[in-house]
Amino acid sequence: MYDNQQQAELITRQILQELAARGPGAITSRPEGTQTLDIPVGISNRHVHLSREDMDILFGYGSTLTRMKAVKQPGQYAAEETVTLRGPKGELTRVRVLGPLRSATQIEISVSDSFVLGVKAPLRMSGDLQHSPGIEIIGPRGRVSKSDGAIVAWRHIHISPAEAERHALRDGMEIDVRIEGLRGGILSHVVVRVSADAVLEMHVDVEEANGFGLRNGDCVRRVMAECRYG
Repeated sequence: MYDNQQQAELITRQILQELAARGPGAITSRPEGTQTLDIPVGISNRHVHLSREDMDILFGYGSTLTRMKAVKQPGQYAAEETVTLRGPKGELTRVRVLGPLRSATQIEISVSDSFVLGVKAPLRMSGDLQHSPGIEIIGPRGRVSKSDGAIVAWRHIHISPAEAERHALRDGMEIDVRIEGLRGGILSHVVVRVSADAVLEMHVDVEEANGFGLRNGDCVRRVMAECRYG
């Protein structure tokens, strides 16, 4: 019969033997020179990005968005203007428009919102609208029926090129982050988005934030596994 110390030593030897059998690629170490990365959280509620054409229909020709509150990413803001989203099963009112205007209209909703509206919004990165469902958008001056554009936004991190290089991150890669607190845990498949004017921030939707007990401004930490198997 082994005691606890003997059992621990036996398990350790078995693990080391298995890793040796797999070869040198079985252990992935922390990239040299990388540092701990703490990332502020930004929580995103349902919202709409409008094209110039749809803005004209919904709010009147030549209308402009009224800046209500700046968001953390430079040049972006929440506008005073709101719209109603209408789907096959229901509608959502007072949905905030975010500025500035874009080349294509994009509707970002949660999974629960998609049930209310009766659409199957796919999990996508911003701008990836191909084969996404359409929806009707209603404004004070008109309405538009979109053939696509409704998505559930993939959780992601905005980061500048210099900061990305310092932490061995590349645009499009996925990382894990650790969330502290009573409802904390590991959040996986967080996509890195590198851009010149980015301010470090992780974007999650309301459902993800509630699930982990997150609030705006909380910080999460990148998981840097010292030993990864496989």
